[in-house]
Amino acid sequence: MPDPVDRLTPLGLMLLALLHEDDMHAYEMVRLLRERKADRLVALTHGTIYHTVARLERQGLIDDVGTDRDGNRPERTTYTLTDAGADMMTAWVRRELPAVDRPERFRVALAESHNLERAEVVALLSERRDALAASLDAHRQARDHAIERGSYPQFWIEVHRETALLSADVAWLDEAVEYIRRPDTVWGVTDLAPTDRYLAQREAARA
Repeated sequence: MPDPVDRLTPLGLMLLALLHEDDMHAYEMVRLLRERKADRLVALTHGTIYHTVARLERQGLIDDVGTDRDGNRPERTTYTLTDAGADMMTAWVRRELPAVDRPERFRVALAESHNLERAEVVALLSERRDALAASLDAHRQARDHAIERGSYPQFWIEVHRETALLSADVAWLDEAVEYIRRPDTVWGVTDLAPTDRYLAQREAARA
């Protein structure tokens, strides 16, 4: 049976990360995710988002902090991230960053990796890099050994493609780790002063 971290969906993780920024109502979450083009990572519909918000509240990962009505608009419930939700968010990202067998989850974890400390992200991505490098070596050796034994390269074209993808991924991770390590690279969000663009984005999402 999956543990609680595995049961948290990528969309659930992204909603917890939004509430890590600030308290929000579900409608604002929908608008912000769409404004930030999060549909490149997860499917976004009003129904799935509201359903996920309700599930996160039942699990004690978020909490209702009040309901308000503005003019003729429907009532909107504002949610906050609980301590359990914050712990779940970081545990999910921490688990998925080095995992090489869940690429869709990795993309979400990478997008939210700024919620972990810089040194930890470097360590987790380095772990992922080493695992992918080992897989790359294994693919190359298997292909070369088969061809040496007389197998036609055409039968290994898919493996050739996989080695190219793995090689590119390892090279990108080397660059990413060095970039994050650099002292002049801004990392994390909790201590950043909100920019005018960010404030305008939040205001538009509340409208």
